[in-house]
Amino acid sequence: MNLKPVSSSRMNAVGWENNTMFIKFKDGSVYAYMNVSESHYIDFINSPSLGSALARFDKIHPYHRV
Repeated sequence: MNLKPVSSSRMNAVGWENNTMFIKFKDGSVYAYMNVSESHYIDFINSPSLGSALARFDKIHPYHRV
C-alpha cells in the first residue's frame, strides 16, 4: 500500500488498495476503511474538506485500527 501525503489538520496520509482505504492520522495511528471503491477513494482525496469527507465515511464504511 502506498500512502500519499494530504493537507489536513487530522490526517497525514491516505492510501487505497484492494477496496480498502488506509488513513494515517497525525497521532501516528492508521485505520483501514473497508469496502471503499476506487471511485469513492478518489472522491475522498479530492474532497475540499477531508474532515467532512471522513465524517461521512465513518457512517457508511466499517473500519478498524491497523
